[in-house]
Amino acid sequence: MTWLPHITVATIVEDNGRFLMVEELKGGRAVLNQPAGHLDPNETLTEAAVRETLEETGWDVEATGIVGIYLYTAPSNGVTYQRVCFIAKALRHHPDYQLDEGILRARWLTRDELMAVRDDWRSELIIRCIDDYLAGQCHSLELIRPSL
Repeated sequence: MTWLPHITVATIVEDNGRFLMVEELKGGRAVLNQPAGHLDPNETLTEAAVRETLEETGWDVEATGIVGIYLYTAPSNGVTYQRVCFIAKALRHHPDYQLDEGILRARWLTRDELMAVRDDWRSELIIRCIDDYLAGQCHSLELIRPSL
C-alpha cells in the first residue's frame, strides 16, 4: 500500500482583528475551520485557496501571501494532510451564494472568540495558522513554483 498525504489549502482572511471562519458539519457536529479544502486537478494551490474560500464563504478574495506549509496527522482517522495556508484580502461578498454542502455558515471571529470555543475547532491547525499570521509570518506567493 502506498502512503500519500492529502494536499489541502486554507486561507486566512482578516478584517480589523476578525478572521473569516467556516462553520461546517463534520462527523455529525458543527466545527470551525478556516476556509479550506483539497486541490482539484489542473489548478494551482493559489487558485484552490481562492476557489475554496468562495465556495465555503461566499467571499471573493485575492491571495496576497503564504503563512506556512503544515504537516498534520488527524487523530480521528490517521490521515496525514499537507496544508498550505494562504493569506488573502476580502474583495466582495456574495450574500446569496450557495455554499458547499455541509457548510452551515461563514463567521467572522476574533482570536479571543476562537479561544473561547476551542472544543469546536476542526483541528489545532486553526490557531497555529492564525498565530503564525499574527506573528508576521508572510511568504511571497512566489514560494510555490508552477510545474515547467
